This record gives sequence, structure tokens and C-alpha cells, in this order.
Amino acid sequence: QVQLVESGGGLVQTGGSLRLSCTTAIRTFNRYDMGWFRQAPGKEREFVAAISWTSGPTHYADYVKGRFTISRDNALNTVYLQMNNLKPADTAVYYCAEDPQGSWYAVASYPYWGQGTQVTVSS
Repeated sequence: QVQLVESGGGLVQTGGSLRLSCTTAIRTFNRYDMGWFRQAPGKEREFVAAISWTSGPTHYADYVKGRFTISRDNALNTVYLQMNNLKPADTAVYYCAEDPQGSWYAVASYPYWGQGTQVTVSS
């Protein structure tokens, strides 16, 4: 069973930064594309960023482009989300997900999810 564990969330002021991490004990981590999603209270889960298993192609939602950076370290079985210039609208629970079976942007494409980490941006 795939187990993904996110960490790094917290409370930060507008304009601040956080780095989220997502780790897994799966030995073949380096074969899977990975994604980050977020869900704010009362809203649907939405795509944030994704990265290929080769650390090559990356994709970002327009609302985080230029502020967030996704990266991975396959030797550490970890994918990161560096979040800069945070805004109150970025407040949400952030989830990592593994191995999209279709569109990288679709929640339904990902069969494996972490439990999420809370990010709160104060104004």
C-alpha cells in the first residue's frame, strides 16, 4: 500500500514562504509522476503543481505560477513544494498525490494521496 506523508505546513504572514515536503517509503518512487493539490474550506480540491518522475516537465496552476516551485529528490523519496510570496487565498490543506493515470491536473487521475498538511496565511 502506498503511503504518502506531507509535512512543512504552518501559519505564515502574507508575503512569507513555506516549503512542503512529501515522503514515501515506496522503493520505486522515482518511477512515478507526482502532484500537489490543495483544498480550502467549502471548496473543491484543486490542482497546484505536478512534476514528472524524471524531474523534467513541471506544470503549475496559473494562480501559483511564478510563486511556487515543485521539485523532487528521488534519492530521498521526497517531493517538495516551495511556496513564496504567500497570500491569504493560498490558505488550504495541501495534499501530495502519486502516479496520475490521466490528466496531471485532475483529482480523479491520482489513486494515491497523503493525509494533507495545513497552510494558513494571515493578512
